[in-house]
Amino acid sequence: MADALKVVATAANDAEADMICGRLAEIGVRATSRRSIGGPEWGLSGARYVYVDDADFDRATALLSESENAFSDEELARLSEEAGREAGEP
Repeated sequence: MADALKVVATAANDAEADMICGRLAEIGVRATSRRSIGGPEWGLSGARYVYVDDADFDRATALLSESENAFSDEELARLSEEAGREAGEP
Protein backbone atom coordinates (compact mmCIF):
# COMPACT_ATOMS: atom_id res chain seq x y z
CA MET A 1 0.00 0.00 0.00
CA ALA A 2 1.26 3.49 -0.85
CA ASP A 3 2.32 5.89 1.88
CA ALA A 4 -0.10 8.60 2.93
CA LEU A 5 0.42 11.94 1.22
CA LYS A 6 1.42 15.00 3.24
CA VAL A 7 1.45 18.67 2.28
CA VAL A 8 5.06 19.80 2.07
CA ALA A 9 4.51 23.25 0.53
CA THR A 10 1.96 25.70 -0.75
CA ALA A 11 2.32 27.47 -4.05
CA ALA A 12 0.66 30.62 -5.33
CA ASN A 13 -0.13 29.08 -8.72
CA ASP A 14 0.37 26.07 -10.97
CA ALA A 15 3.71 27.29 -12.35
CA GLU A 16 5.20 27.70 -8.88
CA ALA A 17 3.88 24.25 -7.87
CA ASP A 18 5.54 22.77 -10.95
CA MET A 19 8.83 24.39 -9.98
CA ILE A 20 8.62 22.98 -6.45
CA CYS A 21 7.80 19.52 -7.82
CA GLY A 22 10.78 19.81 -10.17
CA ARG A 23 13.13 20.69 -7.32
CA LEU A 24 11.90 17.69 -5.37
CA ALA A 25 12.29 15.41 -8.38
CA GLU A 26 15.98 16.40 -8.54
CA ILE A 27 16.53 14.54 -5.24
CA GLY A 28 14.30 11.62 -6.20
CA VAL A 29 11.16 12.71 -4.33
CA ARG A 30 7.93 12.29 -6.26
CA ALA A 31 5.51 15.14 -5.68
CA THR A 32 2.12 16.15 -6.96
CA SER A 33 0.07 19.30 -6.59
CA ARG A 34 -3.62 19.94 -6.22
CA ARG A 35 -5.70 23.06 -5.79
CA SER A 36 -6.02 24.31 -2.27
CA ILE A 37 -9.46 24.63 -0.79
CA GLY A 38 -11.03 27.98 -0.10
CA GLY A 39 -11.10 31.28 -1.91
CA PRO A 40 -11.81 31.85 -5.57
CA GLU A 41 -9.56 30.07 -8.05
CA TRP A 42 -9.60 30.48 -11.79
CA GLY A 43 -7.70 28.36 -14.27
CA LEU A 44 -4.10 27.63 -13.38
CA SER A 45 -3.69 30.75 -11.25
CA GLY A 46 -5.23 29.39 -8.05
CA ALA A 47 -3.17 28.43 -5.01
CA ARG A 48 -1.97 24.83 -4.83
CA TYR A 49 -0.77 22.38 -2.20
CA VAL A 50 2.30 20.26 -3.01
CA TYR A 51 2.10 16.71 -1.65
CA VAL A 52 4.77 14.06 -1.09
CA ASP A 53 4.67 10.56 0.36
CA ASP A 54 4.92 10.50 4.13
CA ALA A 55 8.21 8.58 3.85
CA ASP A 56 9.75 11.45 1.80
CA PHE A 57 8.38 14.31 3.90
CA ASP A 58 11.53 14.98 5.97
CA ARG A 59 13.84 15.01 2.92
CA ALA A 60 11.44 17.25 1.01
CA THR A 61 11.09 19.67 3.92
CA ALA A 62 14.86 19.84 4.33
CA LEU A 63 15.39 20.63 0.65
CA LEU A 64 12.72 23.30 0.53
CA SER A 65 13.91 24.99 3.72
CA GLU A 66 17.54 25.37 2.59
CA SER A 67 18.23 28.98 1.73
CA GLU A 68 20.41 28.01 -1.24
CA ASN A 69 17.39 26.32 -2.81
CA ALA A 70 15.11 29.33 -2.41
CA PHE A 71 13.67 30.70 -5.62
CA SER A 72 15.62 33.59 -7.09
CA ASP A 73 13.99 36.91 -7.96
CA GLU A 74 14.34 35.98 -11.64
CA GLU A 75 12.52 32.68 -11.13
CA LEU A 76 9.73 34.37 -9.20
CA ALA A 77 9.36 37.07 -11.87
CA ARG A 78 9.12 34.40 -14.57
CA LEU A 79 6.51 32.51 -12.56
CA SER A 80 4.48 35.66 -12.12
CA GLU A 81 4.59 36.39 -15.85
CA GLU A 82 3.60 32.80 -16.70
CA ALA A 83 0.70 32.86 -14.25
CA GLY A 84 -0.50 36.16 -15.73
CA ARG A 85 -0.42 34.78 -19.27
CA GLU A 86 -2.23 31.61 -18.20
CA ALA A 87 -4.90 33.69 -16.46
CA GLY A 88 -5.40 35.68 -19.68
CA GLU A 89 -3.94 38.95 -18.44
CA PRO A 90 -2.33 41.22 -21.06
